[in-house]
Amino acid sequence: MTVPFDEAHHGFCPRDLDKHLKGRIRGLEGAPRLQPIMGGRSNPTFFADYDNRRLVIRKKPAGAILPSAHAVEREHRILAALQDSVVPVPPVVLLETDNSIIGTPFYVMERVEGRIFADSALSAASPEDRIPMYVAAAGVLAALHSVDFDRIGLADYGTKGSFYQRQIGRWTKQWQMSKTRDDPNVEKLLAWLPKHVPDSDETALVHGDFRIGNLIFHPTEPRVVAVLDWELSTLGHPMADLAHMCVFTWSMNANEYGGVRDLPLDALRLPSLDRFLDSYYHAAGNRHRVSEFDLALALFRNAVIFEGIAARALAGNATSDDAEAVGALSPVFARRAVELID
Repeated sequence: MTVPFDEAHHGFCPRDLDKHLKGRIRGLEGAPRLQPIMGGRSNPTFFADYDNRRLVIRKKPAGAILPSAHAVEREHRILAALQDSVVPVPPVVLLETDNSIIGTPFYVMERVEGRIFADSALSAASPEDRIPMYVAAAGVLAALHSVDFDRIGLADYGTKGSFYQRQIGRWTKQWQMSKTRDDPNVEKLLAWLPKHVPDSDETALVHGDFRIGNLIFHPTEPRVVAVLDWELSTLGHPMADLAHMCVFTWSMNANEYGGVRDLPLDALRLPSLDRFLDSYYHAAGNRHRVSEFDLALALFRNAVIFEGIAARALAGNATSDDAEAVGALSPVFARRAVELID
C-alpha cells in the first residue's frame, strides 16, 4: 500500500534526493515521484519513479535505534552478492552511507514488477495457485540455504556455528533493551531455551524474515520473482529460518498479521504446515527437521521483534500507523511459545 509523500513527515527533501541520484545514476529523466510503501514497519521504503526508470529507496528510520538494527548496509551487501545466484532478488543500484542526503543511510534497487500479498492466505490469488505458490516459496527458501556463501563473498557475513546459543543471547539482550513491560511467558522462555538447544550445528545463509509478505510473485504465474527485506539475514541454522516461516504463517490468526492459524485450510486450498514442510524437505534434500525448539525460538524471537515495534511506537519513531497494534502481538507470540513447550 502506498500513500502520498509528505516531506515534513518523512524528514527529507525530494529535490536533495533527486540531485544526488542523478549525480550517481546516469540517464535519469524527470523528477522523482516518491510514494512511501506502507508495508515494511522496519526500514522506511519508497517507490521513486522517474520518467524512464522505476526505483525503490530503502533507508534507516530516523531517531534512536537499537545497535545492529535496521542495517540497510547489510541488506545492500547480500542483495549485491546474490545478484547472479539461484535466489531471485531485486537488482541493486547503489548504497549511500552519507547521512546528509536524506538523514540516514539508504540504498537504491530496481523495482521488480509482480504481486505482493499482505496475508498468508493469499486471498488475492487464484485458489488453484495457492498451494503451488507455497511450494515455490519452499523451493526458494531451500535454494537460499543451498547457496555457497563462501563462493559469493559472504564468508564473513556471520559467525559459523553455535547459532542457536547466539540467537538466544541476542534476542535476550534485545528484549531487555526494548521491553515496555514485564512478561512471565518471556521469562519462562528465557529459562527454557538455553536448556533445550539441539545438537545440530549446521550453517547456511539465512534470510531471517522469510514469509509470504516478503516475496514478490510473478504477475500471473505462481512463482517467486524476488525476495525482499534482508535486514535480518546472516549465517545461521536453516531450520531456524524455516521455523520463522512456519510460525509467521501457521501460528498466527488471520487478524494477527494475516496468518492462517484460524482459517479452514482445505476450503481455501491452502497447504497445512506439514505439507509445506514436506515441500521444503523435498527441495532441500535436508536430513534435518524442524523441532519444537526451533518453533519456540522463532516465536520468542518474533515476540521480541514485535516488542521493539511497540517500543518505537511509544517513542514516536514507528514507521507505520498501526505499529502500536502490531506491537501488541508480542505477548501473543510469547504465550503461544510457552503453550508449545508445555
